[in-house]
Amino acid sequence: QLQLAESGGELVQPGGSLRLSCTISGSTLDNYVIGWFRQVPGREREGLSCINNHDESTYTADSVRGRFTISRDVAKRMVFLQMNNLSPDDTGVYYCAASTMSVTTILWSIYDYWGQGTQVTVSS
Repeated sequence: QLQLAESGGELVQPGGSLRLSCTISGSTLDNYVIGWFRQVPGREREGLSCINNHDESTYTADSVRGRFTISRDVAKRMVFLQMNNLSPDDTGVYYCAASTMSVTTILWSIYDYWGQGTQVTVSS
């Protein structure tokens, strides 16, 4: 059974940076697309970025492109989300998820496995 665990969320000041980590267990990365999403109470779940481990393609949402970067460490079975120039609007619970479909998309409904989330709070 594939399991994902996020870490790295914390309180950060506006303009600061964070790197979130997603650790995958129960399988290698090869057969999955790993995506990052965030959830703010009262708002729809938002897809941020994904990496397709079938072909190494990536996609990042327009809303965060240029500030957020996804990367991976295959040997460690980890996927990262580097977040720069954070603002209070980036506050939320951040999730990583895995999809078995070889489609480089941040459409959350195709993701089968989800982590428990990590809280990011951007505030002065």
